Amino acid sequence: MKRAGIRVAGIVQGVGFRPFVYRLAKAYDLTGLVFNDAAGVWIEIQGEETAIKEALAALSAEAPPRSQITAVEVRALSLQTETGFVIAPSPSGSKRMTLISPDIATCPDCRRELLDKRDRRYGYPFINCTNCGPRYSIVRDVPYDRPQTTMVSFPLCPQCQREYEDPLDRRFHAQPNACGDCGPSYQLLDGAGTCVGGEDVLAACRDRLGQGTVVAIKGIGGYHLACDARSELAVKKLRQRKYREEKPFAVMCGSLTAVQQLCFLSADEEALLTGPAAPIVLLRRKPLDSLARAVAPGNPCLGVMLPYAPLHYRLLAASDVLVMTSGNVSEEPIAYKDEDARKRLAGIADYFLVHNREIHCRVDDSVARIFDQKPYLLRRSRGYAPAPISVGKPGPAVLACGGEAKNTFCLTKEAQSFISPHIGDLENQEIFQAYQETIEHYKRLFDIQPQAVVCDLHPEYLSGKYAAGLDLPLVKVQHHHAHIASVLAEHGCREKVLGVAFDGTGYGPDGRLWGGEFLLADLTGYERLGHCRYLPLPGGAKAVREPWRQAAWVMQQLYGDDFASWQPGFARQLPAGAQLVLQATAAGINAPLTSSAGRLFDTAAALLGLRLYNTFEGQAAIELEAAAGSKTGCVLPYELTAANVLDFCPSFAALLAQLQQGRGRAELAADFHATVAAATEAVVRRLARQCGVRTVALSGGVFQNMTLLRQLVERLQGDFTVLVNRQVPANDGGISLGQAAVARERGW
Repeated sequence: MKRAGIRVAGIVQGVGFRPFVYRLAKAYDLTGLVFNDAAGVWIEIQGEETAIKEALAALSAEAPPRSQITAVEVRALSLQTETGFVIAPSPSGSKRMTLISPDIATCPDCRRELLDKRDRRYGYPFINCTNCGPRYSIVRDVPYDRPQTTMVSFPLCPQCQREYEDPLDRRFHAQPNACGDCGPSYQLLDGAGTCVGGEDVLAACRDRLGQGTVVAIKGIGGYHLACDARSELAVKKLRQRKYREEKPFAVMCGSLTAVQQLCFLSADEEALLTGPAAPIVLLRRKPLDSLARAVAPGNPCLGVMLPYAPLHYRLLAASDVLVMTSGNVSEEPIAYKDEDARKRLAGIADYFLVHNREIHCRVDDSVARIFDQKPYLLRRSRGYAPAPISVGKPGPAVLACGGEAKNTFCLTKEAQSFISPHIGDLENQEIFQAYQETIEHYKRLFDIQPQAVVCDLHPEYLSGKYAAGLDLPLVKVQHHHAHIASVLAEHGCREKVLGVAFDGTGYGPDGRLWGGEFLLADLTGYERLGHCRYLPLPGGAKAVREPWRQAAWVMQQLYGDDFASWQPGFARQLPAGAQLVLQATAAGINAPLTSSAGRLFDTAAALLGLRLYNTFEGQAAIELEAAAGSKTGCVLPYELTAANVLDFCPSFAALLAQLQQGRGRAELAADFHATVAAATEAVVRRLARQCGVRTVALSGGVFQNMTLLRQLVERLQGDFTVLVNRQVPANDGGISLGQAAVARERGW
């Protein structure tokens, strides 16, 4: 007879772990106990030595599907006198090490019950169990028990209480457990705040959506703005009210069949759509789909998600498609508090579908796509955060503050990194306030007191100013080094690699705006071995929103001041005052130099007449990629200097010459992608010969361009090990992980 004490760490609370252990103990005739505490799950089992060994093997092999075990420690204990196995209450006051589960999409069992007229929870829009439902969005503190969540204000009815206390029930200690008799409920309000819709408010909401209205819907992690995606009038109304000119809307389809009618769908994309994280997945649209043109104007891809909360199954029939976009005005954080939502969304929504369960933490939808048969994240939020990413070995606790655009922050503890959900662009006080509040919540939730703080080099980033205001040792990490370090951190790579960091702009230590970088890097530092040629940004930040500016400068360099005679069509589209902009650029006035690869794609799009003004970030580059489609392009001329400076001005000249000769814009767009891929490969191969490195890491927002990424990886694979971001976005949403990894590796 033996007794063992077992410490299980990881995501092991709120995922049915204790009832799983209870069933194991019964199956192997063991006595003892199990409880949640702030360090995870503690188990004591007593019985025959063979039975204990078999139970320990099953503990990891058969763990609940939503659990993530990071460590199992076993030690011998003294025998006790007991007659059974019990699930004990959680103690308090111990050191916190718990990992909180992300919010999980409705599981098949709950979905069956929701749609079963014989079930007591039939149609209940808050149905959940230990395998699904809200987690992070409702947690106030740890241990993860009901009193520490926003469900504390909903006492369980006798039937729900019996489920909650039965170790053999699927809802044993499911903290959000509830039913129509004891749980949260929905109301439908009109613009004046009056309850409407009668007894079945969800049916009334569905009817109003079908009538072309805009409804603000309170969900798991905040409010969505929804309307009928097939109604041109409704979608245009939402665009006008939300001040969102052309940026595509995401849609929610009522079934996989509805998705397949709109988009091409691979097995990997289907698995991502239907998985427990249930992100928005970017899919290739079919021609002549039934959606309103205003949903995603001119875009060959569509952001699609399936119902992930029980409410969605009540609102959408199998054939329905709703626009389901973040409940905010453009550039603001998603609304999640009722009073704030009623105030901020009053001019957008005709109706409000609200519930009375508090959302403690806002969390926006995640966005992903499939690259090389695996998920490739564009926004890491609901379904993923706050699940940790291992950083390999224990180290000091640091707070990495991230960048300015697509901000996330990262807190580390021992061997784990905890990356925040998507915060957004730190451009206004509302988002900056949300950023600070979420940092404090993470520190409390995971009991992390940072010993150092990390930020970007840029002197004007709000994240950097916040970091500088903390009474902690301050570490600054260059933007593109952080991009490459994010790849190394998630792949557990500590060797030197050739890093290709292509993005919009990031602050360089030379005071210029970097963005097309070739680095020899590891987690401790980097050497800049090459870069794209510096070009001016006429008008500074305006050139990002107005690609015509850099395109006009390129034209002037190629053809002189009389470039209008060479390209009269392009010149006619330029605004009044364009010549003054070029004169100021020549004089070096408000024309910072940049090596940005992102601006090269904008410039090519403008030169080809595809897009002269961006109404949302990356629009010109997206339209250039869309124009290229699946065509195989030809490599245009480019120049690579002895100093490894890559110059695409010869490529621009060839684009313009061939455009004048009558070649189509689509073919030339494909040529430009092929040229950038080939030129990048040439630099990598030259540098590899010089430094003997055979591993390449690709990161930065430009690598959201699947055409470029696919072509470059295909060119390099076979001769190089190619690493890309998988667990965090390649865009600036991933740099906080890189910042944290660099600071820890350096020991500050």
